[in-house]
Parts: sequence; C-alpha cells; structure tokens
Amino acid sequence: MQPFELSLTEASRAVRARQLSPVELTESVLSRIAAVEGRLGAYVMVAADAALAAAALAEREISGSGPRGPLHGIPMALKDLIDAEGMPTTASSRVRAGHVAEHDSRVAERLGTAGAVLLGKTHTHEFAYGLTTPQTNNAWDHSRVAGGSSGGSAVAVAAGGATFAMGTDTGGSIRVPAALNGVVGLKPTYGLVPRTGVTSLSWSLDHVGPLTRTVQDAALVLSATAGHDPRDPASVSGPALDGFPGGDLRGLKVGVPRNHYFDRVTPEVEESVRGAIERMAELGAELVDVEIPMARYLQAVQWGLMVPEATAYHERSLRADPGLYAADVRILLEAGELTSAGDYLRAQRARTMMRDAWARMFEGVDVLAAPTVPMTAAEAGQEAVEWADGTTEAVSDSYVRLCAPANITGVPALTLPVGHDRGGLPIGMQLMARPFQDATVLRVGRVYEESVAGAGRLAPVAA
Repeated sequence: MQPFELSLTEASRAVRARQLSPVELTESVLSRIAAVEGRLGAYVMVAADAALAAAALAEREISGSGPRGPLHGIPMALKDLIDAEGMPTTASSRVRAGHVAEHDSRVAERLGTAGAVLLGKTHTHEFAYGLTTPQTNNAWDHSRVAGGSSGGSAVAVAAGGATFAMGTDTGGSIRVPAALNGVVGLKPTYGLVPRTGVTSLSWSLDHVGPLTRTVQDAALVLSATAGHDPRDPASVSGPALDGFPGGDLRGLKVGVPRNHYFDRVTPEVEESVRGAIERMAELGAELVDVEIPMARYLQAVQWGLMVPEATAYHERSLRADPGLYAADVRILLEAGELTSAGDYLRAQRARTMMRDAWARMFEGVDVLAAPTVPMTAAEAGQEAVEWADGTTEAVSDSYVRLCAPANITGVPALTLPVGHDRGGLPIGMQLMARPFQDATVLRVGRVYEESVAGAGRLAPVAA
C-alpha cells in the first residue's frame, strides 16, 4: 500500500509511530495528484512547494517535541471558498479572478495550529451555487458529475489526492458529492464550526465540515475545527468532542422515515439504504417508524431562504458585471431580486416551525437514517430525471431534496457509503440527530462502518 492510499487515521498512526514521515506522505499524495488530476479536475491550484515545506517543518517538529495531535503532518485541501493567507480564493468564478486572501479563515487557522499540511484549493460549483461542480469529474466514472458544490474536495479525497478536505454545505454541498464519490461527509450542527473567512452562499444555511475516507477521520477533523469564534455571529460552543466510542448500538433508537426520504428514490438506493438500516438493527439498534413533519414545505423553505440571501450577498458585483457569472448562477441570483420581503419572512417563520417540529420528532429517536441522495451520479450535462411515478425533476432539485432538511433545521448530518448501484457507482446513507449530537451520528456511523467490509476504499479512477 502506498502512503496516499492511507486514511487519515491510518496515516496519523504511522506518522506518530515514526513509521512514515510527513514528507513521504505529502510526496506520495502530490504524486497521486499529478497522476490523476488531468482526468478529474479536482483542484483550482496545487501549492506543491509550500506543502512540501510545511511537511518538512512538521517532520522536524514531530522528531523534536512530538506530534501536536492526530492531524500533525497530514496533507489536506480546502474548498475554494475557504481563505488561506497568501492563497487565491476564487470561488471558482471569474468574479473573483486575482483575489488573494490576506488572512486565514478560522478553519484554516485551526487546521494550521493542528499541524495539517495544506496542499491547495479544490473546485466548487461557482460560489457554491449548484449541485454538480461542472469543472470536476466523478472519481468513479469521469462521464458523470462529481456532485456539488464541494465536488473538488470529494473527488480529491475519493481519488487519494488529499488525505482529507474541507467543504461547505448550504443545501447538501458536502453530503451530495461525498455520497456520489463514495466518501464520508459531515455537516456539523449549525454554528459548531465557525465560518469566519469563508465565502458565503446563504448565511443562515451555510455550514463548514470535513470530507474524509472514514467516519473516524471525520471525527478527528471535527475535533480540531469545532469551537466558538466571536467573529462569526452564528458561532456557538458545543459539547466536548474528544471521544467517539465504538461498540454496538444496543439501546439506540433509529428513526426510519415513513415519508419524504424514500419517496422518488431509485430501487438500488432504497435497497442499499434499507439494508444498512437493517444492519444497524443487527448491531442492537431499535428501529422506529417516524413521520417527517411539514415535508411538503421543505424545498420551498430552502429556496425561500437561500435565494434572497445569496442575491443580497452578490448584489454589488451582480449589478456591476453580471456577465462574469456562469449562466446558471446568474439566473438564480437574478431570480433572488424578485423575492419579496414578505416571502422571505414567511420562509423564516416556516423554518422556526420546522425546527420545533423536528425537535419533537427527535424526542422519540436518537438518530434518523435515510438516503443521502435519491440517485447515484447523473451523467454530465443531464438536466432532469424521470421517476417511476411519471414525474420529472431537475437533477439539482433531486440532489438537494433529501439534504436540505438538515440545513433548514441546523441538525448534524453525516453521510457514509453503504453500497453501489449496478454500474458500480456509490450510494450514501445519511444519519441525523438533534442539534449538538454530532458525536452521536459519528458514533453510530463508526459502529456501522466497522461492521462492514471495504470502509475507506479509494475510487478506481477510471482511465
């Protein structure tokens, strides 16, 4: 096994045991990027010299005073919305051409303090306003979408071009590409990981979180990045995240949705996710049928919040030079100018009602288990999907439909691989819990992951 094939947890153990140096690990990952990037397009830019210098520094520090923690000397990437001092933050857009960050984002600062090695910036759907990331190809099938908007981060991790990566999630932008590329993605509780220095799409829905090869990897990154930041008005202090024990699931109640989450999903997705839920029952969990409250209003509320907030953020640059935006993003931003204040306030009120209703739902269960997305990766350029009930749905609406509830309510949501379709494309299951129960979804995900074969498998990266 080559170093780039190691998960974060495996690489960290090897580095701390002095069996693998940060330089060797970083060189291996950089070589992997060079070998596959031409087919994948995951990166906006790779800072190879800076990464090797940081790895050499980490090696000296570990040899001297010892490792700072599990991320010390581990190569990682940042989505191109997340500032790192001296590096471009372009949001994969011509609007931001030439923009260089003057300061670290809080997330980059915390990862730097933990000793992580920054490889570079990964592609996003322009300003995170989309679910496909058209610049990037799926790691399992290059003719299919990577998912978005954190598509570059997901593909880099899936292909071995980063040991872990950071993304953002406003309506599923961590979980969608994670599911479509067969990796783990965590959207933490709203406010748990600060967004200072991160380009916003929709401030009341934006989250920052990790994409990793295993659930344990995600737990390690969350522990390093979570915590209050007074510069982020939404930032909160959550419970300690030091321990994520394994074991079994005895005494745990897993909610299985009767509505919404299994409506209009492919048979292969339903079979794989229900099989994973049954596996949790075999591990001791009690399965409880639950009704998703206010399900018919979920997408309307998501768009009712996101569209006007995004347009407000882009108001000045949209009016100055709208032609710099890609057509799909410009149309959405212009649509936001037509949203009335009354519609936005009604969406805010509905969100409050949904949060209250979901809190009541979680009184009867510890976690909710459901598909992450209703289908596997669509073909590049595919605009719509036809469902068995005769309805037609836009691909973007399909991908956001099952992820948006966790953004509206702010609950933690973890996606992990649970199978493949007939074409070999990955299928994801998401686990959700009440706010600040991030450790619960990580524990459950880890127990499930350890009970099945193939966890942390790299994508085959077809020629």
